[in-house]
Amino acid sequence: MTDTEIATDPVGTQLFATMPFTEGLGVEVLECGPELVRSRLAWRENLCTLGGSMHGGALMSLADGTAAVCAFLNLPEGAQGTTTVESKTNFVRALRSGHATATATPLHAGRKFIVVETEIRDDAGKLVAKVTQTQAVL
Repeated sequence: MTDTEIATDPVGTQLFATMPFTEGLGVEVLECGPELVRSRLAWRENLCTLGGSMHGGALMSLADGTAAVCAFLNLPEGAQGTTTVESKTNFVRALRSGHATATATPLHAGRKFIVVETEIRDDAGKLVAKVTQTQAVL
C-alpha cells in the first residue's frame, strides 16, 4: 500500500484520539469497523532498539490500541468501554524500515470479555508479530 492509497478513517481517528499515548506515537488509522480495524505506525529511529529494529514495546502499543478500538466497536449494548486484561505477543521478524501495519479482528465478543487477534505486517506484507488480546467489558 502506498501513501496515495491511504484513506484515513474519520471515526477511527476520533476513537484513537481518545488514547493520547497511541496518538502521540503517531498511529495512523487506515480502516475502522466492527469486523476489522487497521492502523499503521511509521518506523522512526526514536522507536528502535539495537540494530535499528522497531522496539517490541512500540509494536505492542500499536497492537493494543488497534485491538482496543476493535473491542470498543464490538461492545454489547449498555457497556461503556473496555480495558486490556491479557495480551500475548509472538514476534516473528524485525521491522527496520517502512511501516508496521496492524490488522485487528474480533475472535469472540461476549458480555464480559472480548478477544481480539491482531497481525502486524511490514510493507511487503510479511508477518512481523501476532497478538491475541483479551479485553474486559466495563
